[in-house]
Amino acid sequence: MKKPPTKKGAVKGVTPAQFKKIALSFPEALEKSSYGNPAFFIAKKFFTRYRRDDHSLVFIVDSIGTRDMMLELDPKTYHITDHYKDYPAVLVRMERITPDELKLMLERRWRHIAPKKLVKEIDEGAASKTKTKAAKEKIAVTASKKKR
Repeated sequence: MKKPPTKKGAVKGVTPAQFKKIALSFPEALEKSSYGNPAFFIAKKFFTRYRRDDHSLVFIVDSIGTRDMMLELDPKTYHITDHYKDYPAVLVRMERITPDELKLMLERRWRHIAPKKLVKEIDEGAASKTKTKAAKEKIAVTASKKKR
């Protein structure tokens, strides 16, 4: 699995406060407790969880094969415990990722578990904003050409 691109000079490391802020930034995200740690859910479905004991987050992936590939590609960032050996989940060391990488990882998970209607509404809203922005830019270019 290809790692998300990082901004040049981006500082690695996500704090628990940043993790919480990013997780709660997703529509319908709720915080609850799981195994005595902060956990986040989307529409009652597990999203992610912070593990205080090893400063990692629990990230659900598509398959055990995907998880195993992540473990092989970057064992300094990704790891598992015996508890997760039979689940398509990987633990991500928070000091090894940037906030932007975390957001990209969680967005993929959010799109997988969020209500499909909500994902569609958000995608349509984003497309509408892009069209509006492009139209405004076109008007501005046309207006500047007319002034010449």
